[in-house]
Amino acid sequence: MQPADRFNSAHGPHSEQIDMALLMPGFGDAVHDSQGVFRALLDALARPGRIVSVESLLPGYQADANGAPLAAFASLLALADYSTPVFVQRDDRALADALRFHAGATLTRDCAQATFAYVHDAASMPPLDAFSLGEPEAPENAATLFIRVDSLTDGAPLTWQGPGIRDASTVGIAGLPGKFWDERAALASRFPCGIDCYFVAGGSLVGLPRTTRVENS
Repeated sequence: MQPADRFNSAHGPHSEQIDMALLMPGFGDAVHDSQGVFRALLDALARPGRIVSVESLLPGYQADANGAPLAAFASLLALADYSTPVFVQRDDRALADALRFHAGATLTRDCAQATFAYVHDAASMPPLDAFSLGEPEAPENAATLFIRVDSLTDGAPLTWQGPGIRDASTVGIAGLPGKFWDERAALASRFPCGIDCYFVAGGSLVGLPRTTRVENS
């Protein structure tokens, strides 16, 4: 398949030809920068609640008020490829075109089919159990969510416990509806199946793996 054909053959939203004049730039060094983001994402899941920055790995990115935060874009750019369908909650031509062009990613309107998902508005996001939870014999096939939030520090404090956290950690993510935590708690009985999440704000993110228990402080 020729590059021009690949740009026109993606499925899902924005499958039309990419507007090269409006295309957002990707990594300056695709290999090393994507590896840097990948390491940051692993670190964030290994140390739940810890704020991790990826801003230095995509210095040319500038999102408008309605665009995906740098941390979400850099993460999807590093992780997505032709074999990992991406669900984008809202119609975002710039993000869709950039993922198709730089990562060769396909996009899907069906959140159940998504390997990765970007949620721009947590208040109207699909229920967590609408995404793939994996299977007991293959829990790694569950979806990973990148959820834009108002702040990583200014929300109501919740107590996080589990692997990667010494004793307990108090985390205050702002901009999540209460139903998110209720839906997540309801998935605990499905372990090892479940959902891994990243909360993104600007160039930083916080990881929340399915192994972390969250309770009111």
